[in-house]
Amino acid sequence: MAVMPEWWGGRDLRALLPSIFFEHFRTTSFVAEYEEGLVGFLVGFLCPTHDDEAYIHFVGVHPSWRRAGLARDLYGRFCELARADGRRSVRAVTSVVNHDSIAFHRRLGFVLLPGDLEIDGLPATAELGVPGGPIVRFELRLDDAGDRQEPVPSTSSSADRRG
Repeated sequence: MAVMPEWWGGRDLRALLPSIFFEHFRTTSFVAEYEEGLVGFLVGFLCPTHDDEAYIHFVGVHPSWRRAGLARDLYGRFCELARADGRRSVRAVTSVVNHDSIAFHRRLGFVLLPGDLEIDGLPATAELGVPGGPIVRFELRLDDAGDRQEPVPSTSSSADRRG
């Protein structure tokens, strides 16, 4: 959690990721390390309310590791885990101001879900108490993902490929 302000350009988003997530979602979350240092993480879970959905709650990649395929690899591993559990979709959210994240999700095949307002042409959802304000919600259908590009886990880690 200490890396979050640095990785998000000074935005302090630690309140969105309390340590309890790391305790209770350990089996559905991933950490990427290189030379014993943290370079990325994904915190996700299999939705207990909707047994056909999985949810990616938070993903972070060290700024110097962005565009190296690490986030795609983390998403791919999570999608593989979700699919193996019989989940048919993966959902995620990001701040409406995080244009890089929105573009990343779209490249992976996530579609924008309807919201209760529109900001800069995007369907957004008002979220009180969330730093950055409104969010954009996404969904990736795993049952028809073969019809479009999807995150594909690799046999070697992105850290190995970056070297």
